[in-house]
Amino acid sequence: MPDIKALTKMKCVPCRGGEPTVTDLEIKGFYPQVSEWEIIERNNIKQLERVFRFKNFRQALEFTNKIGNMAEQEGHHPVIVTE
Repeated sequence: MPDIKALTKMKCVPCRGGEPTVTDLEIKGFYPQVSEWEIIERNNIKQLERVFRFKNFRQALEFTNKIGNMAEQEGHHPVIVTE
């Protein structure tokens, strides 16, 4: 098993094509840190996905904006669907 760092201490490296992806062994090591997330595969690329539920749209929008600000600081722009 590779030496797995705490994900909260790591910085995002945006994918620009040609970047190496995490291996299955690395996924196995990292997954306990994000076990509420689901690993899905789209276009032969493994991705993390999670659904968050809120009492109302206002709370969902506030959460979306917080995540958007964090994503902008990291230079990582995930797909976020708010409905």
